[in-house]
Amino acid sequence: MGKASVIIYIAIALLIIFLISHSPKGPKNHRHRRLKIRSTFTFDKQQHEPVVFDPLIADMERRREDKEWEKRYLEHAHKEFIEEAPGAEAQPEWEDFMNAEDYLNDEERFNISNRLVLLFPKIDVDPTDGFVTERELTGWNLQQSERDVMHRTERDMELHDKNRDGFVSFAEYEPPSWVRHSDNASFGYDMGWWKEEHFNASDADGDGLLNRTEFNDFLHPADSNNPKLIRWLCREEVRERDTDKDGKINFKEFFHGLFDMVRNYDEEGHNSSHLADGSMEAPAERLFSKLDQDGDGLLSDEELLPIIGKLHPSERYYAKQQADYIISQADTDKDGRLTLAEMIDSPYVFYSAIFNDEDDYDYHDEFR
Repeated sequence: MGKASVIIYIAIALLIIFLISHSPKGPKNHRHRRLKIRSTFTFDKQQHEPVVFDPLIADMERRREDKEWEKRYLEHAHKEFIEEAPGAEAQPEWEDFMNAEDYLNDEERFNISNRLVLLFPKIDVDPTDGFVTERELTGWNLQQSERDVMHRTERDMELHDKNRDGFVSFAEYEPPSWVRHSDNASFGYDMGWWKEEHFNASDADGDGLLNRTEFNDFLHPADSNNPKLIRWLCREEVRERDTDKDGKINFKEFFHGLFDMVRNYDEEGHNSSHLADGSMEAPAERLFSKLDQDGDGLLSDEELLPIIGKLHPSERYYAKQQADYIISQADTDKDGRLTLAEMIDSPYVFYSAIFNDEDDYDYHDEFR
């Protein structure tokens, strides 16, 4: 971007801030809603959460999450430390001495409009043209998401890396308690999800140990580029859906389960509950036939490769989903992209809960 463009961009941003700050009513609804630091961490199993838009808030949430993780881990694995620690009950929570929410809701310290002005040029990068597109916003969301995912992976490595050599062996790894104490079908995947085959598939270099990247793939296989792990996911789908135990998936097994997952991925937000099974058999048969490369009327694990990304959506999928929602809410002129003014005019699309309570996004993230 040329020098003249930079000057024009800065001038426009300063003008917008000036107009907002001197408006008689101030930013629309800014004073009527409080920002709240979330707690997305659970010790046993975590659900997928919308990614935090602002890295500053994400850092606050990670610090709070780490504090909760430390406390829950000590309570779970080292009760003796909790029971013996003098004055343990009097220890303050993280938010008590950091005043995070007070910071966020103090306009002198955390001004949403100013934050959007600061973040806008970091998102508007491809190309730098004064507009944030769905692709740029998806890329930004994905960056924030990957940072959170890797942070949790590093924390989990500290838990499982018993000899502190920077690697996790299968002998060192302990499945979460919700796996150890649940029945086979409680969470949609039985105990095979945590067996040595899964570990070995994640071990890209075959040295018997998982480094940070491999351990992250182990925990989040949907985001892996490791072909061994993707094939393992396919084998798991066959094993889970193969009710007649012939080692492959017939049309009935495909239609009752897998096809709905693929269709819902392709037709986001579509409610299939009102459709009769018969009305969907034809498209299901077409997809089944397309996947059945050898024409034997059955799907092998290898034949599931083209749809495995729809059966196990990646972080990119959720990043795009979130970007689409944000643009649909903030794009007032409906041109499919956001200006800085539009973002400032709809700040709580970025700084509050992203999805409606009735929306269901619980499927993703089998391991968090």
